[in-house]
Amino acid sequence: MNERPPALEMRGITKRFPGVLANDDITFDVRAGEIHALLGENGAGKTTLMNILYGLVSPDTGEVLVDGTPVTIRDPSNAIAQGIGMVHQHFMLVPVLTVAENVILGQELLRGPFLDLPQAARRIRELATQLGFDVDPDVRIEQLPVGQQQRVEILKAIYRGARILVLDEPTAVLTPQETVEVFTVLRRLQADGAAIVFISHKLEEVLAIADRITVIRRGKVVGTRRPSETSDVDLAVMMVGREVLLRVDRGKSHPGDVVLKTEGLRVKDDRGHEAVRGVDLEVRAGEILGIAGVAGNGQDELVDALVGLRRPAGGKVLLGGAEITGAPTRRIRDLGVAHVPGDRQRFGLVLPYPVEDNLVLTSFDEPPFATGPLNLLRNDAAIDEWSERLIKEFDIRTPSRDVRAATLSGGNQQKIIVAREFRGANRLVILDQPTRGLDVGSIEFIHRRAIEKRDAGTAILLTSADLDEVLELSDRIAVMFRGHIVAIFDAAVAERDRIGLLMAKGGAAAA
Repeated sequence: MNERPPALEMRGITKRFPGVLANDDITFDVRAGEIHALLGENGAGKTTLMNILYGLVSPDTGEVLVDGTPVTIRDPSNAIAQGIGMVHQHFMLVPVLTVAENVILGQELLRGPFLDLPQAARRIRELATQLGFDVDPDVRIEQLPVGQQQRVEILKAIYRGARILVLDEPTAVLTPQETVEVFTVLRRLQADGAAIVFISHKLEEVLAIADRITVIRRGKVVGTRRPSETSDVDLAVMMVGREVLLRVDRGKSHPGDVVLKTEGLRVKDDRGHEAVRGVDLEVRAGEILGIAGVAGNGQDELVDALVGLRRPAGGKVLLGGAEITGAPTRRIRDLGVAHVPGDRQRFGLVLPYPVEDNLVLTSFDEPPFATGPLNLLRNDAAIDEWSERLIKEFDIRTPSRDVRAATLSGGNQQKIIVAREFRGANRLVILDQPTRGLDVGSIEFIHRRAIEKRDAGTAILLTSADLDEVLELSDRIAVMFRGHIVAIFDAAVAERDRIGLLMAKGGAAAA
């Protein structure tokens, strides 16, 4: 009896871009009822391979087969017609539209000439119930936390009939609790016969969820393993080509004077609701203070207020004892505050600009990058020299300094921001999701740099949706719940389960 062909097979896929061989004769398959993980460094070629599958990029050579039959996928509509759905790392949702409007966009239900939103909402509720989601179809996307937005992306794919589902970094922005919920959904889809491609950098998650794991390095497949045959250490070596410290030794901190202090800080969100409610914090020179909290508990608004992107509704912000409450961003930066924003594409980069311009984005009008009267002339030679240095020092995988930042992988885009913000001597560095979507080698590199900054006397405030990152990198940990700091721990004695409980229940967890 012949074995059933894979639900999806990609054979001999090769794709070249100017100066880059993104995919080099890659063969990959996933079977019905299987979760097949795809691992690789930033820029290894994973996203290019999946964009070929979804019709966003055309391969130079190779073929795609669905249920053993060759298919031509010219655009996403072809992919959807073949039962292929993709959940992108950067969500493809329209913020001002409702959940229902986003899910049916392009496949609208009509009653005569009119849109039948009530019927669509009913179908979406039924589908959400089957998947174990708690999603209100009538809520606008912009009102949902990131974890809920990702559920909407999965709903959108399943609504369109996807039986081959590709998830690109699905847990990059989720808390541990949300990750468990997503894994429950994936296993439910797997049991129903879905073929799932799971792209991730998180080795422990891949080992927990996948049936098979394929590793790509520099555009080539270097091996496929079953979780029982490998370990996180072996997978890291396959990804990076060298041994990687999965947990960087942060050593002992030597805190100095208070650099950043907030007193009763109150900040409103975009809807005018108080998101930060009387926060008192201190960050000292030579320490990393990590903020742990489920997304949507005021962390974004707190960071915005500290860097001048949002005016506080009350309280004070002091830098080195001097009040900077409500000061403009430029003044705060000139006082020695660096900021790695949580959303690199919206707030960290100008995507159409070349890499070199993004590397001097916050200092292009200062010597040596600007010369002449009032620093009005651009010094191309200085910018070229500086960008080449940072590209090499931070291992930014780019064909040249002249390519647009938009063409790089998400991880390499993040490296541009970190390289730019870590330059020179900083009094305070605010790291907001600094390693979101990065591979193990890049995470190791950035964590080392953060510790070097701390050891050089810089005060560092870290916010991260990855609780493990907060635990590994922080010297002290503050737990934020519904706009309040509900507890502060010395990281050396902090218990993961205790912090997780406080993140979920706040002060009630202490009762």
